[in-house]
Amino acid sequence: MTNLRLSYQTIEFGKIDIHLCTLRNKQEFHDPQGIAEALGICSASWPMFGVVWPSSLVLAHHICNYDIGSKRVLEIGCGTALSSLLLNKLHVDITATDYHPEVETFLNRNSKLNGDTPIPFERTGWADNNDSLGRFDLIIGSDLLYEDEHIGLLSSFIRDHSNPACEVIIVDPGRGRKNKLAKKMREIGYLFSFSKPESSYSTDTNFKGHILRFVRTE
Repeated sequence: MTNLRLSYQTIEFGKIDIHLCTLRNKQEFHDPQGIAEALGICSASWPMFGVVWPSSLVLAHHICNYDIGSKRVLEIGCGTALSSLLLNKLHVDITATDYHPEVETFLNRNSKLNGDTPIPFERTGWADNNDSLGRFDLIIGSDLLYEDEHIGLLSSFIRDHSNPACEVIIVDPGRGRKNKLAKKMREIGYLFSFSKPESSYSTDTNFKGHILRFVRTE
């Protein structure tokens, strides 16, 4: 991390401040041992995990006042893990996961930066079948549908990590694949609805995405 240019910011959620250490910009890259390259992460996509995207802001604001109660929550493709850090601050049972090898380092650093306990994390891909995450009552994520092949992988990953009764909330910025995901999720027993986020949820005034909500009951 010492060879990366970093940036610090504070994002407000009502009376809650979340402090973030992120990459300075999307041009940062540091993979001297080729760990990311071996995982299929090229230099162009390497920095994508380390900046705050509009969809991530929308998800965090949406989830901030959600009635989570005692649910066990999983954030998939967490990146900077803004929602995980916020839920951790609210003492929610949150676990985070991502494929990128540097995510855990930043997550631990940011948990400490916010004066909170470490967030349970596991690096795994959606096609992997050997993780130890277990099952969850609420699964969240943002900006996950980059390619058509991700639809089947994501729905299968959700299927394998959902309790019989489960809710899934995904913020999609409008990549044109939400209906395809809804079809796959319906095949595994989920009802779905789409909604537009409140305008205050993102700094991007042209955000054209949706909040995708999937619910399955026992």
